[in-house]
Amino acid sequence: MATPIKEWSKLEVRTIVRFLFSKGTKPSEIHKQIAETYGEGAMSRSRVYQWCTWFGEGRTSLGDEPKSGRPKTSTNEENTTRVDELIRCDRRMKIREIALKLEIPKSTVHEIVHDTLGYRKVSARWVPKMWRITSFKGLKFRNAFCSDANKTMEMRIRRILV
Repeated sequence: MATPIKEWSKLEVRTIVRFLFSKGTKPSEIHKQIAETYGEGAMSRSRVYQWCTWFGEGRTSLGDEPKSGRPKTSTNEENTTRVDELIRCDRRMKIREIALKLEIPKSTVHEIVHDTLGYRKVSARWVPKMWRITSFKGLKFRNAFCSDANKTMEMRIRRILV
């Protein structure tokens, strides 16, 4: 008996099910062959039967069907614009307040503010994320600026003391 294949994809296993089913192999035999080749975790017996039923009904697609449920609609262009307008009007507004005004979830407002618009809170105000001091050029500039300021401060203190 050969060693089971450890890395496989759903589409690969479904292709094998479709191939063997089209050759007239019974679902129980298909499951047995898949378990021998790919291991027990590849596809359950009930899934093999389900896929055989679908292929028997004429299904040709091996991919997953679109899931039913509520589509993602909160993070859209309109809400992004509305959130941006509110922040520009009052930069001290909290995410909770924005969510209440626009009647959208706080998590969505948080995603829009931080990920889409790129704002962050500084001194209780929303400001755009632009230039980071942690970058290499930023550190060079900051160090140069601070050292000049320190030298100037030292000179002033010496003048006062002398």
